[in-house]
Amino acid sequence: MAKTARNRARGAGGSARVPVEKGGWGSNRPVTASPLGDAPVREMGEMVERIRSAAQRHSERFELALPLIASENLLSPYAKELLISDLHSRYAEGLPGERYYEGNEQVDEIERICLDLAKKLFRCNWADVRPISGTVANLAVLKALAEAGDLVGTARLSEGAHISSASFGAFGLRSVKPVHYAWDAERMTIDVPKTRAILREARPKLCLFGLSLFLFPLPLKELEPTLQEIGALAWYDAAHVLGLIAGGVFQDPLHEGVQVMSASTHKTLPGPQHGILLAQTQDPEVLKRLTGAAFPGVTSNHHLHAMAALGVSLAEHLAFGRAYARQVVANAQALGAALEARGFEVLASGLGYTKSHTLAVRVAREGGGAEVARRLSAAGIITNKNLLPGDTSPKNPQGIRLGTPEVTRVGMREKEMARIAELMDGLLHHDRPAETVREEVASFKRDFTNVHYCFAAGEAAYRYYDLVGRPPA
Repeated sequence: MAKTARNRARGAGGSARVPVEKGGWGSNRPVTASPLGDAPVREMGEMVERIRSAAQRHSERFELALPLIASENLLSPYAKELLISDLHSRYAEGLPGERYYEGNEQVDEIERICLDLAKKLFRCNWADVRPISGTVANLAVLKALAEAGDLVGTARLSEGAHISSASFGAFGLRSVKPVHYAWDAERMTIDVPKTRAILREARPKLCLFGLSLFLFPLPLKELEPTLQEIGALAWYDAAHVLGLIAGGVFQDPLHEGVQVMSASTHKTLPGPQHGILLAQTQDPEVLKRLTGAAFPGVTSNHHLHAMAALGVSLAEHLAFGRAYARQVVANAQALGAALEARGFEVLASGLGYTKSHTLAVRVAREGGGAEVARRLSAAGIITNKNLLPGDTSPKNPQGIRLGTPEVTRVGMREKEMARIAELMDGLLHHDRPAETVREEVASFKRDFTNVHYCFAAGEAAYRYYDLVGRPPA
């Protein structure tokens, strides 16, 4: 049996797992140490080892699994290196050259490089790499460009929108009111004629384009004349498709009528969990508002270690991103075809299933999204349940969402997508035991555990870095 990621990283001097004693820490047993004094060193060492053990087992699990979550990816070795650098311990509020802390000369250099790379990669005239997540980037746009009570266009959650646009998300936090577009469920995109009528009647101030279930480019060019007619700004949430946009295989929002683009940076762009703002506009007021919204509006310190890792990821995408993006889409389309051939109901089959990294599969016949996702996970195939058009319960939707960013990142191509479909078919249509399928998944995955499309390609993708080499004492 191949060595696991944990064992490869630990070596002879590595730490052993600590068993959890019945009635020990984490149970309901009363803690006798004073909350104002030092806790027992041995017991706190055990807590550290339990955390480390769980993280090691997590790496081990994913090394031997098929991760098909559309919103996840793998960092390159150089990007990962920066996450544990001294940058993690520092602060740098403000802009390069205009900091509120001293000691930021190298941080300024890194941030300027990041900004230059972002503007080059997306061919735009403004960027900000200070948002610490995609949702924070979305909050920055709302703070900059909308006031409480304003109307903002968006899709519905059941049609693929992100929770940022819900009343319990960023929209609600900023007290803006959604104007929902009309949706073409067969084509999995906005219904242009009906949406034009909705926009003309409601006249929202800002229109958000972007989805979490993102199969096809959105009709930006078709709706741009209507947005100009009603005076609405176009905003695009590119979190899921950022790497595809940069790779030239999707649409190009900032050159199709969109003024502002927000995104997270760890999905089809295989970077760290961070955020980014991009703009292509000459309006100084918009840029001023966006800059102030990023800081001090929604961030203080902007996670300098993650920003530096993002810079590496942007550079790597400029070097390797086109080939990677093409293969991500090719794999998604191949997986859709292979699943349909085995009796799965893949949405938008008449349109080639997808033009992105994502597939939507209706699994009501197989037990529903929640049950199917659970069964797949037990067999080592990691997916998520997902709302489909017409669903009303996010806990019990009809669908699952599949994505190909991570399996592509470890070197899989079209023929491997057929094998994934075969494994899913055996589990869900032929009642093969989960344990048997999980063993087959692990055997299949052992040939795909190194990271590709980056500098230092070929390094272990799921390695756990044991920096100390001994248990805490």
